[in-house]
Amino acid sequence: MKLHLNLLAKTGLIGLLFYFSISQTQAQDHGSLTEIDTTTTRKLLATLKKYEYVGISGYIQPQFQWIQTKGAKNFNGGDFQPNASNRFMMRRGRLRFDYARFFENGMPKLYFIFQFDGTERGIFIRDFWGRIYENKFKSFYLTTGMFARPFGFELGYGSPDRESPERGRMSQILMKVERDFGFMGSYEPRTKTNFLKYIKFDLAVFNGQGVNAVADFDNHKDLVSRLSVKHFNLAPKLIVSGSVSGFFGGMEQFTNQIYRMNESTRHFAIDSSANNVGKIAPRNYYGADIQIRIPNQVGETEFRAEYIRGTQTAIQNTTETPAVIPMENGKLSPLYVRNFDGAYFYYLQHLGSKKHQLVVKYDWYDPNKSVKGKQIGQGFTGADVRFNTFGFGYLTYIYENVRLMLWYEMPQNEKTSLNEYTRDLKDNNFTCRVQYRF
Repeated sequence: MKLHLNLLAKTGLIGLLFYFSISQTQAQDHGSLTEIDTTTTRKLLATLKKYEYVGISGYIQPQFQWIQTKGAKNFNGGDFQPNASNRFMMRRGRLRFDYARFFENGMPKLYFIFQFDGTERGIFIRDFWGRIYENKFKSFYLTTGMFARPFGFELGYGSPDRESPERGRMSQILMKVERDFGFMGSYEPRTKTNFLKYIKFDLAVFNGQGVNAVADFDNHKDLVSRLSVKHFNLAPKLIVSGSVSGFFGGMEQFTNQIYRMNESTRHFAIDSSANNVGKIAPRNYYGADIQIRIPNQVGETEFRAEYIRGTQTAIQNTTETPAVIPMENGKLSPLYVRNFDGAYFYYLQHLGSKKHQLVVKYDWYDPNKSVKGKQIGQGFTGADVRFNTFGFGYLTYIYENVRLMLWYEMPQNEKTSLNEYTRDLKDNNFTCRVQYRF
């Protein structure tokens, strides 16, 4: 909940009226004070008006986690330490400042956001962007700075609202940090009479590595777009929304060694042509998502689904998007190009009231669609293994701004010829999280 400073303005005005009444009494004996008091009042009123549009919000997420095996890999808050299978941690601690200005007719002029995340691991900037609105057509705005990429639903769905502890495995690997540096132009009609009021279109250009990168390491930029249909009533008790997204990016090849899948042999084949250096290795994603809400007497039933496929360039041991030029033992690492796909599905149901909610989620991520099962052996790594994850949880609002989440998750890897993945890993995990929000 945003804490707007209207209360401060009202309190200040009361103080000013009190101060002004005293000043008038004093002015009967000291006429020269009247002009000074009027000027002071004017300046203070201007200051209050200036800060009337500031909003402050935030939340913290302390949690306890358990996993089946000590030191197991985990996508719900990071891998466990080698000798630990349970932990307390501060998953997130966010503080956000919003500032908005409006024209005299009430239309927006500009919007600015600064948000940072503080935990036991350090303090990091998460949002730092400004937005300028045009008010002739009342449909366009420009965003510049550090902000979330406009791709899909899950990537832009904030962690204080999300009903599962984290985004899915695919989202975390392809875009480890959903934010990047760049600029974005948006079309979103702000008048109720516009017949396109349910449509939103974003087109953005980013560095490409994300905010976890120290700096942009090449001249290539990523183009990201999303065409959305905002929620509208398809029927009296059926609310639908959705979007299609495209991500057209890549990274410069600093090495001549590029591995691609040979579809006939089902193995990686190396291309070591000297002409590879300087070319752009692809990172192209295509996605579609839909959300269906069915209101009822006790809350809502909701279904969500999103599917993404495309081409990812990374290295042999991971398909995570590189944040720096890949190096190993002081040498440039070969690049690996893989075709992938993945999806997630949510079922959300309020239980008796909006204070209680049941959540069921299934997702999969297949980092290398060209091989499966026992075909994954020599020449491959865990980066080529498909994971299916089933999770379920219970949410309850203890108070309006305090939410308790109980979540159990069961990742399942495909069985391969790799020693580590001949059977399903013991990595089921449990999360108990309390979220305080203001």
